[in-house]
Amino acid sequence: MSAVPVASNDGYVGPGRPPAREFDWPQIAAVSPVLAATMLRYLDQIALSLRPASVTAAHGILRMFAGYLTATFPTINGLVDVDRHHLEGFKRYLATRPGRTDGGLSPTTIRIKLGTLRTFFERVSEWDYPDAPTRVLIFNGDLPTPDDPLPKFLSDPDAAKLMRAAADADPVRRLVIEMLARTGLRVGEFCELEADAVVFMNGRHWLRVPIGKLHNDRHVPLHPQLVEQLDEHAKSRTDDHDRLIVFNGRRLDRHIVARILRRVAKTAGIGHVHPHQLRHTLATQAINRGMSLEAIAAMLGHKTLRMTLVYARIADRTVADAYDRVTNEIDALYTKPNGLRSAPGGTAAMAYLAAEFDQKLLGNGHCNRPSQLDCQFESICESCAYFSTNESFTPVLEAQRAHAADRDQHHRVDLFNMLLDRARTEQP
Repeated sequence: MSAVPVASNDGYVGPGRPPAREFDWPQIAAVSPVLAATMLRYLDQIALSLRPASVTAAHGILRMFAGYLTATFPTINGLVDVDRHHLEGFKRYLATRPGRTDGGLSPTTIRIKLGTLRTFFERVSEWDYPDAPTRVLIFNGDLPTPDDPLPKFLSDPDAAKLMRAAADADPVRRLVIEMLARTGLRVGEFCELEADAVVFMNGRHWLRVPIGKLHNDRHVPLHPQLVEQLDEHAKSRTDDHDRLIVFNGRRLDRHIVARILRRVAKTAGIGHVHPHQLRHTLATQAINRGMSLEAIAAMLGHKTLRMTLVYARIADRTVADAYDRVTNEIDALYTKPNGLRSAPGGTAAMAYLAAEFDQKLLGNGHCNRPSQLDCQFESICESCAYFSTNESFTPVLEAQRAHAADRDQHHRVDLFNMLLDRARTEQP
């Protein structure tokens, strides 16, 4: 077995210190047999309920953590020996790990790794493993706050350029681009479509998307042009792959799709485009043109509307339309009577009188809120349980009641009647 790197007492492995190595399981078991056995037992169990890709990801993260522990704290025998300071050292270790760029691991990657560990700790405790930790080791505050950027999508002009470039490409490349752009499929779902994925129901063609990332299958409506292109593609094939689309006799994978899209996008002159951008683009186009969130969720295979609501944030046309609908009310909020008084014409004078009539007399001034705008704070103090008054305020309360009565504000009249009754019984 390779020599165990030396680390400081706090478990920090960083610049100037040998990095902790991610051992294989036999090497980890040679140093901490109970720890390895606990982790492998857990991995065997989650393999019965999670998808292989999820198990593989958990496998790598647990092996990294176990490798760090065995390299930095070789006296640890099992998970029950792990304490909070070991986790804090591992967090510092993650900060030194190389990532795809020179900036190291991204906050999202670190969050995923720590979140996977937290789930592991919780499960082995819930499942009553004898080697379970004796206390909570990872808290919400340990997980880096993730960025929440808007999904990247193509503008309408760039999307049009891409589709024009795809129309000039060879038939298979055009089919790949248009399928992604018109169905919103994830690239993994797209590559796994079987040869019989197109079905005819209720007078039209649909694409049957099998159970995938979110464990739900669905039917996506197919554009008539796609149906024609798929028929032509099927006639031109000589392979025996059980896939809806093949490229040069090969099954599609995400790398082939990415290369096709990259080539067509370059021809279109719109820069780098990745397959998932076409999914975001379709959703944005749909919501900007009035498609309901429920329908978009069904089309994209979202389990909850929360996943779909992200597109409402980038639907600039939808936001603009909603804003236009309330602009008049917003303008009324900012329209001041003094400005109307000096405006020329009888219409302005009438508008001023209407605004003046709407004024509500307060104890020390007026509220100029136009009557067409609702206010949840109207008379909020007077209706509060902690509001107190007495006979010394009777003149003000009577003036407010008379002012409200002159303007047919009956609910305010009732309020001030109640306050006047209270004022007569409370001492100053």
